Amino acid sequence: MGILPNSITNYSIIRPLGFYIVGLTDLTYTEIYFIFLAFVYVVTVLFNSFILSIIWIDYRLHTPKYLAVANLAIVDLVLSTSIIPSMIKMFLLKDNFISFNACLTQMFFYYCFVSLESLSLTVLSYDRLAAICFPLRQNTINTITIMMSILVAVWSFCVSVTVFAVIIMTRLSFCNVLHVQSYFCDYTPVLKLSCNDNRFQLATASSLSLLIVFVPLSLTGMSYVCILTAVFRMKSVESRYKALATCMEHLLLVAVFYMPIMTVFNIEIFLDHVDTNITVLTLSLASCTPPCLNPIVYSLVTKEIKNRILAVVQKVKVAAQYRHRGLCVCVCSYVPMCACLYVYERV
Repeated sequence: MGILPNSITNYSIIRPLGFYIVGLTDLTYTEIYFIFLAFVYVVTVLFNSFILSIIWIDYRLHTPKYLAVANLAIVDLVLSTSIIPSMIKMFLLKDNFISFNACLTQMFFYYCFVSLESLSLTVLSYDRLAAICFPLRQNTINTITIMMSILVAVWSFCVSVTVFAVIIMTRLSFCNVLHVQSYFCDYTPVLKLSCNDNRFQLATASSLSLLIVFVPLSLTGMSYVCILTAVFRMKSVESRYKALATCMEHLLLVAVFYMPIMTVFNIEIFLDHVDTNITVLTLSLASCTPPCLNPIVYSLVTKEIKNRILAVVQKVKVAAQYRHRGLCVCVCSYVPMCACLYVYERV
């Protein structure tokens, strides 16, 4: 891989034609890992689409909580689509080059929807807070309109800060090395390749990382402090159990999203001289697995969605039986009555 020619803008900023993504090129058993990623992506698309279709079809799920769940499913779909297909394409076509504009586009979608994922979990904690701490006023402080307003504010914030972060990347010059040590066009590895002053971009990246990870996590933690306080004030043990059970799926989602991030953070802080491949592999798993696990958690833990899934399965079985019986009626006109009765009784 040679060095690509650069283009010079009117402001003497050296802009490359593109970058080479080299984070996973030296990984052992690369084929197995990319087969795993393809499986993860298929599961992510199928399960999140299934969750969205169930919420859309069942009017009983048209509530603030499931509006937030549908929002999370959409975020998961776009987040996975922003990175996994490009990784699989690089592996299948052996082409790890990405153009400069495509790099910025991928950077925007990834960081925008990671931010949305983090804040969407906080929005779900607000729903649990309203349901448990203010049960008598839940229908007034957490309505569809209020939830829509919160989600619009969250989307507007995430889009605006990510646009700002990506735009300031266009002020960097890239003179020599164009090899990005990551699994996609990652913000910090790209800005480290620049040959002019990048302190502002680096400070922006650090600030936004704290803003989109630790602030929502802190708000979620504060919500659960209030929830646990309200739960332990309940007189009945059964009431406590029911209240905590309604929070179970959300707590699992929080763990699925934040634990890999904290693991990567601790690896980078406390372990020196870690192999680059291990770091990149851990980062890619931390990004790709939560969108896959989120809908599975909701399907297995949430009572309303489980009931809807069982109802869909039952309808499919009944439809299959009716098709079988219809076939029997058709056969009856061509076979003796005894054969017809025998087939019908087997249904």
